[in-house]
Amino acid sequence: MVKHRAYRLAESLKEDISQIIREDLKDPRVGFVTVTSVEVAEDLSQAKVYVSVLGSMADAQASLKALNGAAGFVRSEVAKRIRLRYAPEIVFRYDPSIERGAHIAQLLREVGNDGEPHDG
Repeated sequence: MVKHRAYRLAESLKEDISQIIREDLKDPRVGFVTVTSVEVAEDLSQAKVYVSVLGSMADAQASLKALNGAAGFVRSEVAKRIRLRYAPEIVFRYDPSIERGAHIAQLLREVGNDGEPHDG
């Protein structure tokens, strides 16, 4: 029961936090950010929000720093939208899975072309 509730809360947080970042967060350091997943602790006290950032590693670090600086604002907005006694503490983490997937796809394309590098 507890894990099911944490899973439902994680899915709800993913949607709400994505919308908050997209529509309400006005920090220019936050670039093109995508919320990839959310992990909620079993006691619902903390949520780790994994994000992917389009751009360079410097852009990703700047966006992550800005997001963690705005975590209190995001938490208060989440508390307004979700009916919970206590809103979970929010921590943003970088998720490199999209970049890793693109790298693997590039390697597979190279193997498909008999090992010749392919631009584009």
